Amino acid sequence: MMDKASRLKVALQKSGRLTDNSLDLLVRCGLKYSRGKDQLLCYGENMPLDLLLVRDDDIPDLVQQDVCDLGIVGLNVIEEKRLAFQARGIAPLFEQLQVLDFGKCRLSIAVPDGAKYDGPASLRGKRIATTYPNILARYLRENDVTAEIVTLSGAVEIAPRLGRADFICDLVSTGSTLLANHLREAEMIMESRAAIISTPVAVSAEKQAWIQRLRMRIDGVQQVKESKYIMLHAPRAKLADIRKLLPGSEAPTIVPLDGAGDKVAVHAVCRENVFWETLESLKGVGASSILVLPVEKMLA
Repeated sequence: MMDKASRLKVALQKSGRLTDNSLDLLVRCGLKYSRGKDQLLCYGENMPLDLLLVRDDDIPDLVQQDVCDLGIVGLNVIEEKRLAFQARGIAPLFEQLQVLDFGKCRLSIAVPDGAKYDGPASLRGKRIATTYPNILARYLRENDVTAEIVTLSGAVEIAPRLGRADFICDLVSTGSTLLANHLREAEMIMESRAAIISTPVAVSAEKQAWIQRLRMRIDGVQQVKESKYIMLHAPRAKLADIRKLLPGSEAPTIVPLDGAGDKVAVHAVCRENVFWETLESLKGVGASSILVLPVEKMLA
């Protein structure tokens, strides 16, 4: 049993677009947890791993300061904090360990409906509201544009209507928030998704072993997210055609069928969605008894 000091501490967003997916990921990795009375600390019951639920902007700081060993946060926050730390001469920086498959969005320039936008030059001399001043400043430098950056802590999308800015630079997912505020996406600055960061401080061998174990499980969870296990019967003469139709599959397993010399069983893990059209195409080249099953866990 690991003592308290040896338990991994992982910082997660307490409420927002990454919260549910982050918790679900860890549960699918086998974690069972209970919440403390303040609802901000979750205790791992079957793994030496505790979760701190905090503001997403605080996650890189907690990892950087070695308060937490790991953090799950968006690449947009990671990059903004990395640039802020560098500007203050803070090193060593937290390490980005692994990009995850959820929380996809983009940081973009958005302009009011009817406003003209012809590329970065249109930003020259304008006021741009954002919660990502460091990323925006780098983008402006790279494009040789001088503009005023208006830093806001929230509600960036209403800045043009309040007369505080001409344009905004904010996260876009579906675009519905922009539409509701009479804005349109004009240019993407960076793509983002969730990622894992780790402390710059060396951890014990025991903790490192659990970090590697957790990352291996995360890989396994992500690999099977869209994967399906397909079983079917097929004429031997049609195996080449059937292999071509199995989406995202490695070499399938071929098993002889007892008493059917001209037929075999084909088993394959397909790492892409399997649509009805795929099954119909397989049947069209002679496959039968086709069964598609979800894959819960997989280790390479």
